[in-house]
Amino acid sequence: MTDASFHDADPGPLMLRAEGPEDVQVLSTLVQDAVLTGADITFDRKRRQLAMLINRFRWEDAEDAKRDGREFERVRALLVISDITGIRSDGVKRADADEVLSLLAMIWQPGEDGTGRLMLEFAGDGTIAVDAECISVDLRDVTRPYAANSGSMPRHEGA
Repeated sequence: MTDASFHDADPGPLMLRAEGPEDVQVLSTLVQDAVLTGADITFDRKRRQLAMLINRFRWEDAEDAKRDGREFERVRALLVISDITGIRSDGVKRADADEVLSLLAMIWQPGEDGTGRLMLEFAGDGTIAVDAECISVDLRDVTRPYAANSGSMPRHEGA
């Protein structure tokens, strides 16, 4: 009998929560290169939540897809940031349903007493800055994976 490995796990939908800086780094990696439109972003002031319906590249499956010679995949997912005290955006038109946004990274900037700012960095110098009481970010896949339209893994200059 051998120990189980990561590859033995069921490749089911992700349901993850970030409650610390290291968790944010993990979620940032999983949502890198996610695409969405401004219409896919909702801020609920009363519930103090920012929700984004994203099409995320399945980085956790990319090496297996490459090895097995099958298509790379994307999946629709909800990214929800809670306990928000303020929000600002620069270069991101949340009302524009036609502009395609590409999420590059989420960066936590700690403040005092557990507060801080979550920076959502988009391609083309767009940013959403979310001030929060604490780190409370949920990522949940909501559809079955589908073949990535590009047929390839996202690439970045210099990579």
